[in-house]
Amino acid sequence: MEFNSEEVMALVVSYGMQLAAAVATLIVGLYIVKIIIGVIGKMLDKGNVDPSLRSFLTSMVSMLLKVMVYITSLGMLGVEMTSFVAILAAAGLAVGMALSGTLQNFAGGVMILLFKPYKVGDVIEAQGYTGSVKEIQIFITILTTPDNKTVLIPNGALSNGSMINYSTQATRRVDWVIGIAYGDDLDKAYEVINRLVAEDERILKDPEHFIAVSELADSSVNIVVKAWVNASDYWGVFYKMNEEVYRQFDKEGLSIPYPQMDVHIQKDSG
Repeated sequence: MEFNSEEVMALVVSYGMQLAAAVATLIVGLYIVKIIIGVIGKMLDKGNVDPSLRSFLTSMVSMLLKVMVYITSLGMLGVEMTSFVAILAAAGLAVGMALSGTLQNFAGGVMILLFKPYKVGDVIEAQGYTGSVKEIQIFITILTTPDNKTVLIPNGALSNGSMINYSTQATRRVDWVIGIAYGDDLDKAYEVINRLVAEDERILKDPEHFIAVSELADSSVNIVVKAWVNASDYWGVFYKMNEEVYRQFDKEGLSIPYPQMDVHIQKDSG
């Protein structure tokens, strides 16, 4: 084999130009990616996007753009990228199928952080649990229950299922069902309940409370009481009214019956 210096120089110049172009593309591409990520970060800041979602989105976009820059640079060096991209796609599909549940939770977390059906500090009821939202992560939401248990709920289930948020409204309606015995004075029961409602300053005057007989049950005449309170006073008013009804009904001669059954025994004369 004869050594041809001219061919070698031409080859070196050719590949040198490709290498220089690839390196230049890599440097400029990474610089442009940095600028794009900065712009996206500022847009997310102005949109008041949750910090955890903002960090995740910027890092994910940065990774995708950088992969594109690397692939472009390798392609400029003459590396065959078709097989490489096919392998990446197949690997991505396999990982996606293996992590389908995790990806669903991620998508749910993105939806929750974007649309904010609840926020940290809200009291919600979902998936059979009720508690205060302690933390919203990309994959899970962490609740603290009233008895101080920590509950981790996947975001996929929260974004696709039913949920009650008790913290979105400033006021809530408190409902009671109070039973009195058949034969008791219904008007007196109304009078006592109205007095108890008027005495509790936490119960709002507007909307006005509502009282009516809701059911003629087997052992009692059931009276339904509906009153409006500030959301923070809900449980305090609920428990206090139960306590006062029990005390005042006894003083007024009104009985709160319990389920009972009358048994009649018939004697067989034969």
